[in-house]
Amino acid sequence: MVTGFYLFHQFSVQLNDRSDKELLADEAQWIDYLETGVENGTTFILRTGELAIFPVNEPLNDYPKIEDVTGKNPKNNNSTTYRQLSQVVSIAGIPYQIIIKKSQEQKAALVRGFTRVMLFVFAGLFFVSLIFNWFISRRLWAPFRESLKKISTAELQHMQAVRFDSTNTAEFNELNSSLNTMTHKIYSDYITMKEFTENAAHEMQTPIAVVQSKLELLLQDANLEDAQVQSVMEASAALSRLGKLNQGLLLLAKIDNDQYNTKEIISLCDITKKYLDLFDELIKDKQLTVTTNFAADFKIALHPFLADSLISNLLGNAIKYNHAGGVVNIVTNNANYQISNSSPLSAIPPDKLFKRFTGAGGSNSTGSNGLGLAIVKKILDANDLLVQYQMLNGLHEFIISKKDL
Repeated sequence: MVTGFYLFHQFSVQLNDRSDKELLADEAQWIDYLETGVENGTTFILRTGELAIFPVNEPLNDYPKIEDVTGKNPKNNNSTTYRQLSQVVSIAGIPYQIIIKKSQEQKAALVRGFTRVMLFVFAGLFFVSLIFNWFISRRLWAPFRESLKKISTAELQHMQAVRFDSTNTAEFNELNSSLNTMTHKIYSDYITMKEFTENAAHEMQTPIAVVQSKLELLLQDANLEDAQVQSVMEASAALSRLGKLNQGLLLLAKIDNDQYNTKEIISLCDITKKYLDLFDELIKDKQLTVTTNFAADFKIALHPFLADSLISNLLGNAIKYNHAGGVVNIVTNNANYQISNSSPLSAIPPDKLFKRFTGAGGSNSTGSNGLGLAIVKKILDANDLLVQYQMLNGLHEFIISKKDL
């Protein structure tokens, strides 16, 4: 815009300069003509639309005055801008007023034409610059966007496969080098943490089993008092919970380590029927009403052990957190698997839904180890499956579905 204004100003100045030179040349010719024509003392008077020469009783001007004036166009009687030269000069000793006007219509036409051309050129340059910069930016920022894509799609358990390549841009090379160092450190810390969790869980199995067996033998001692029996039973229950917690942590570590990568086509309807039979005593004990609607079988590619763990956790929660005389509804079709249950507990907060060591009610007040839903989420994530949770009509509802390919 600044350049356009400058060019417009310079073009206008050049046109005025040219017009001024023409006016000066015309004035010089008229002065020569007058000096020749009034030699004999005759007086010369000439008045036209663009020229006026007449004697005056005014002081002489050393220099002509050139300015823009507005007047009537004799051809169409419209207001027109003129470039006007005026000067009082001495001709044969007589002061004459010379006024020469030159119409600026041609200049205005030239300015309009120049403005249109200039606007067209600058608009073309603007759009060409946009397109050119878009291509340049796209090519220049391609390495950055590639790195950004890798960061956004990186998974912690596969972080060792993430590699940020060198580029032709020094700044991006520095960024990628730092990212490579960071991902290597993150993955190294992750492996260390996972190995510790897995090893700790694995090594705890034997002492837990030994302590559990010793407590069971101690309970068979007839010499124990009632208070002692109660203490031993509480210790045994706590140890049993610790054992389940240990097994859950070990299962999560194995899933993270891809130790269940062998998959089979599993029918969740068949798995559900099996666990309904296994949990039959618990269902009867709580007087639950179980409704099933297997409209179509929901089959997925999954390791058999993970399939058992998935359904046992979902169905176990639906029974455990239900109230006496409650309901459990299971519906399947080709697209999803849905299980819902009544419960005295309120809806699970989204930030605690699949968080480890948080029970179904959002706390561990029920005595749960808080790993059930975390295991469910880990199994589904590791096998490209989705899970949705909602509380609808007083029922806690979980829906498992396949990701759209």
